[in-house]
This record gives sequence, C-alpha cells and structure tokens, in this order.
Amino acid sequence: MAHAPVKPAPAGILPRSVAWSLDAACLLPLVLLLGSARMGDALDQARLASDAMAAAIPRLLEQAIGGAPDPLALARLWLADPALAAASASLQSALSDLVLTPLLLYVLLACVWSVGFEASAWQATPGKRALGLTVVDQGGGRLRSGGALLRFLAAGLSWLTLNIGHALAAFPPYLALHDHVSGTRVLAAPHDRTRMPPWAWAWLGLLGLAFLVAVAWGFVHLQAAMQAAMDRTLGV
Repeated sequence: MAHAPVKPAPAGILPRSVAWSLDAACLLPLVLLLGSARMGDALDQARLASDAMAAAIPRLLEQAIGGAPDPLALARLWLADPALAAASASLQSALSDLVLTPLLLYVLLACVWSVGFEASAWQATPGKRALGLTVVDQGGGRLRSGGALLRFLAAGLSWLTLNIGHALAAFPPYLALHDHVSGTRVLAAPHDRTRMPPWAWAWLGLLGLAFLVAVAWGFVHLQAAMQAAMDRTLGV
C-alpha cells in the first residue's frame, strides 16, 4: 500500500531564530566595513565630548558648593552653561551616529540579502538553508521578488512590537506576525519542526557566551569611565 507523501511542517521558533542569527553574523562584518569610517569619527567625537563634560564637572561642583539659591536655579545654571551644552549636543550627535549608521546599513543589506535569497531557487537565506528551512507563499510555491520584499518590510512590524510578532511563531499555527501580513510560511523538513543539529546548539551556546562577555566588558568599561571622571573631579 503506497503511503501519501509527508508534507513539510511549519518551522519552530528556535530554528528560525538560529537561522536569523547566522544571517546576521554574515552581514555584520559588511556593516562594520562599510560604516567603519563614520562610526570611527563618531567614536572620536564622543570621546572629545565626554572629556569636555568631565572637565566641566569640577567648575560646576564649585558653583554648587559656593551656594546656589535653590536646586532649580542650580539646574538652570548648569543647563545654561555654554561648554556643557556644547559638549552634551556633541555627545548626543555622536551617539546618534553610532546607533543609526550600523542600523541603517544593516537594514539595507538585510533587505537585499533576504529578498534576493528567498526569491531565488534556494527559497531561503543561507542561514535558513543551513537549518533546512524554506520560505513559501500561501500556496506552498516559490516567492516572487515582490512577495519576498513584502515579507521583509512586514518583518519590521515584528521588530516594532518588541519581538512579540516573532514570538507568535512559537504557537499554532506557527506563523510570525510578518508571515500573517505577507501571506508566507517558513517550512521545515517533515517531522523536523523543532529539531536542530548539534552544531546549531553549539552556535547558540557561543552566542550566549559572547553576550555575557559583552555585558561584562561594558560593565567594567563603564565603571572605569565613572572612576576616571570622579578622580578628575576630585583632582586625584
């Protein structure tokens, strides 16, 4: 007796997340390469602005110790300080560049990456292909470029909902918000909706370790910066 062919199953959220992280790892070096000059200038600007603000702190503290009429008047005095205002504006501009430059570059590259690969014969980005996932339309067919672009743009809604849109893929019918909006599905091999190869688990562990190292480095760096500013203020 012939058995009916088993249809691909909707992919689980964990393989989809790993696939996204693999694609992001491929794109980030390009982001850093293309944005290195502008981000380097922004870092230099942020350092100069931070030094200027740190240099202004002793003078402002002297004003506070000298006796201001009241805390509100003191705050107004500090906000009106030309050096502090200029340093604050410069730091804000530098931080905006540091955030927006890589973000915009990543969105642009990810758009070309996702649309190009998902509308290709692969029907998947390299990250999805590594996990055995494919992206199809509602009828189970290959996406056209317009459909792949709509899917990418709709993914912005999933990010804007603070990843709640992505989390919908963890529950039946295992569709993210952008899947619903664009009329697409991410499929896995039959009976392989949530299973991942050992290397994918190792990759997740590596990402977790990298996150902990980054948090620890940021904490140590912030603590050192605060201590340096305090030492400068106290004239140590």
